[in-house]
Amino acid sequence: MRVLVVEDEDELAGAIAHGLRRRAIAVDVAYDGMEALERLGHTDYDVIVLDRDLPELHGDEVCRRMAAAGSTGRVLMLTAAGRVGDRIEGLSLGADDYLAKPFAFTELVARIRTLARRTAPVRPAVLERAGLRLDLAVRAVDRDGEPVALTRKEFAVLAELMRSGGATVTPRQLVARAWDENIESGTGALRVTITTLRRKLGEPDVIETVPGAGYRLGDPSLAEPSLASPAEPSPAAPSPVPRSPAAGDPAARSAAVRAGGDR
Repeated sequence: MRVLVVEDEDELAGAIAHGLRRRAIAVDVAYDGMEALERLGHTDYDVIVLDRDLPELHGDEVCRRMAAAGSTGRVLMLTAAGRVGDRIEGLSLGADDYLAKPFAFTELVARIRTLARRTAPVRPAVLERAGLRLDLAVRAVDRDGEPVALTRKEFAVLAELMRSGGATVTPRQLVARAWDENIESGTGALRVTITTLRRKLGEPDVIETVPGAGYRLGDPSLAEPSLASPAEPSPAAPSPVPRSPAAGDPAARSAAVRAGGDR
């Protein structure tokens, strides 16, 4: 899941982003309406947490422009105004949900996850493939019944690979779904994560590298058995050629000569 937090209060924006990242959610932050629209122009977000009272461009106008552009991201609008009329107005602008400040962080997370489920196609809470079992609700992974401890990034990458159903996932797609803007280009963070993930999952390796394309989750149990060449049979020993009696017996040879002379 990738979330855009649009909030002009630095401390609140940082606290929301930090808390969401601790829950394995990729987060970008914009501090005004214009910056939010710029980010929305080149990144697809599952949920946009949008403060209504923004500088530069009001949150209401951001919401209108998103709706006009056909944005598929779900909008959770935040505001200090908690009157019923304010909530109705915010929802009428295209927001999908409304949360008044101050709010409990656990409620914010619950609302974000609910909105994300509306954005994404229905997916099972537990994914299974190649002996792996990944529980999205409790962030637990096991292989062949043995628990595997993963970091948040490792879990997010594995979840994306398992969701693909064995199809190839490009590095760009993995970074977009599992990281946020803080990943440094060229650091090889994804390659490092894939390497440690392979080591933790153990043998046989279930993560396949597709040269020039990306990664996919294979299933060793479905691999074709190696077709070893059958052992070449030992050549049969030639049958001994029976020798005529004359070959080894002088007397017989003499008798054969005489017999030939009698014909």
